[in-house]
Amino acid sequence: MRPFAFVSAVLVTALGFPAAAQPAGAAPSNEQLDQKIRILERKLELAAETAAAEAAARPQVRAGSGGLRITAGDAEFRLRGLLQLDSRWFTGEDGTPLPDTFVFRRVRPTFQGTLGKGIGFRFTPELAGDSATLIDAYLDVALSRSVTVRAGKIKGPVGLERLQGGGDTAFIERGLPTELAPNREVGLQFQGGKTLQWVLGAYNGTADGSNGPANDVDNRKEVAARLFYQPSPGLGIGIAGSTGRKRGDTQLPRYRSPGQTRITGYVAGTAFDGTHTRISPQAFIYRGAFGLLAEYIQSTQDLSLGGRSDTLTHRAWQVVGRYLLTGEQAGFGSLVPSQPYAIGKPGWGAWEIVARVGRLALDDDADALGYVAANEEKTFDTYGLGVNGYLSRNVRIAANYDVTRFRNFSGADRADERALFTRLQLAF
Repeated sequence: MRPFAFVSAVLVTALGFPAAAQPAGAAPSNEQLDQKIRILERKLELAAETAAAEAAARPQVRAGSGGLRITAGDAEFRLRGLLQLDSRWFTGEDGTPLPDTFVFRRVRPTFQGTLGKGIGFRFTPELAGDSATLIDAYLDVALSRSVTVRAGKIKGPVGLERLQGGGDTAFIERGLPTELAPNREVGLQFQGGKTLQWVLGAYNGTADGSNGPANDVDNRKEVAARLFYQPSPGLGIGIAGSTGRKRGDTQLPRYRSPGQTRITGYVAGTAFDGTHTRISPQAFIYRGAFGLLAEYIQSTQDLSLGGRSDTLTHRAWQVVGRYLLTGEQAGFGSLVPSQPYAIGKPGWGAWEIVARVGRLALDDDADALGYVAANEEKTFDTYGLGVNGYLSRNVRIAANYDVTRFRNFSGADRADERALFTRLQLAF
């Protein structure tokens, strides 16, 4: 008799399993022992399957530096957060001094997850400022392994730096090309690809540098597309754009400096009056500790004023460089220090220096046609330097110094804007 069969037979007898009728004192046959063993093995298999099913259905809660994660069956829910406290200090401005202030730049809890295979969602409110707003709210449905449809309030696909997370950009505030790109859009888009990434979407449409309205006030739509070739995590090049028709004088753009102050805008009575098209070539490269991001955007829009219609084209570009002093790999996404800061330990986190140069130029005819006031600026050049310290994957400190130079359409130029920004960031 096999040792396993013998031990199983003993267990069967000890547990009181009924034995087949047999003469008193007769030993069970091998067939009877095998049958009892098979019965016991099946019961053990059923018990194991039941335990596994109960364990899979039982919610599992994990909390750590990546946030709170709850899994139950094939569903997963995550709670994350982003908190940014900034200080803003200005020097050199003329006229009305800009206020030096402390401000909560972002207070964003994020609830996201998956519901079975191929279904995902995300909700992100903005609690900074005087009132709460909804930043992201969308549903993802995977149509296949390579195609996903995303519907709701989402980031427009045009601007490269805009597609970086609010806590991952090299500088505290995004550069001038973002002033010509859409921020959040309401609509749906199809997306996919890994090496060759693509996006094609239809949206309510929004003005330059703005969030799309909750309702399509002019009953016209905008389409946008992006094609981006990324053969490796550290190299990417592509082109994006949007086109659509806009009517009316609601939500006209107001362009801002990296110091987040208004630098120009259209005069009263200006209205959208036709096609609005954007085109944006873009690229990044990250090699070792060095990184470089570059983008250009051109925004052409039909406007009307005083019964006359015209077409204006504004342009912006920037180049952003970063260099890690502590040996980590630079990248487009979030950075995790190899030696996080801890009291009594040698690590001091990851540190980098950043620099950028950029320009925003309004159409040469904007003032002659009367769309901007005579004392408004035509071009804005910005130069910035900064340092970022990543104490851990969750805590970042930063300091930036930006100089914005203004060139007026006519008359004396406005004084340079010099802004020193600092940030304390918590992200999980």
